[in-house]
Amino acid sequence: MKNISVIGSGTMGNGIAQTFALFNHKVVLYDINLESLKKANTTILNNLERMLKKGIVSDSEMKRTVENIHSTTDFESVINSDLVIEAVSEDFDIKKSIFKKLDEKCTEKTILASNTSSISITKLANSTKRKGKVIGMHFMNPVPIMKLVEIINSKYTTTDTTDRIIELSKKLNKIPLTVNDFPGFISNRILMPMINEAIEALDQGVATVKNIDGIMKLGMGHPMGPLQLADLIGLDVCKSILEVMLEGLNDSKYKPNKLLNELVSNGKLGVKSGEGFYDYSNTKKAEFVSKRFC
Repeated sequence: MKNISVIGSGTMGNGIAQTFALFNHKVVLYDINLESLKKANTTILNNLERMLKKGIVSDSEMKRTVENIHSTTDFESVINSDLVIEAVSEDFDIKKSIFKKLDEKCTEKTILASNTSSISITKLANSTKRKGKVIGMHFMNPVPIMKLVEIINSKYTTTDTTDRIIELSKKLNKIPLTVNDFPGFISNRILMPMINEAIEALDQGVATVKNIDGIMKLGMGHPMGPLQLADLIGLDVCKSILEVMLEGLNDSKYKPNKLLNELVSNGKLGVKSGEGFYDYSNTKKAEFVSKRFC
């Protein structure tokens, strides 16, 4: 499994591409938007330069990684891959259409994986004729640093497919842990209710952003508070994941808090929009958004 394709060049997609390329896989990074690809290539180069300064990679490893990535808007470039990883937005209809097209175009050997953080792998597999070769590979952000890969088996995924993806993940110096296909899997089924509860506490005036995050870091040993983490993930993504779990598990505890809905409606999505629970317009240090949150 040396030839890898990644569909989607956003934060997760370019991180996945960089990781595979660093471990000497040939990677096709596909996106319909040329500007997004240019931005992804810049991000990858900046990440590698930081790794070089820290002594994590050598000059030759950095050069080889860049050379291993082929960015393209030509969908035909992915069809001979050993593995294709879809990393587009958390929208089932978009993902379904991609999987259907991949199934039609790719060779029989190709395994199709999704980096989805909540959407059913079984439902995605149902849009293909290779159900046993469809699997979830949920990488964590930032991909080049975080060790976990949450491997999600659909009800169709074959043992051979799972074993190959586990072995491949280990070759990336990751730790693959398998779960079965339920809404939110394990990571987000536990994480998102915590984030939602932190937003609920903020909305009720129990404590400030600074103190909610501080308590969880100092008292619970979390490296990042839940509100800062929500900003990093993207508040729109958090909202989408909660909605998937609300529908799939039919439990009101997953209903997104009204403050979360309000921020998303106002375009305050966290780091990627420049403002969420924190203000990221000052690149040197994130400041709290307003007196309401301080």
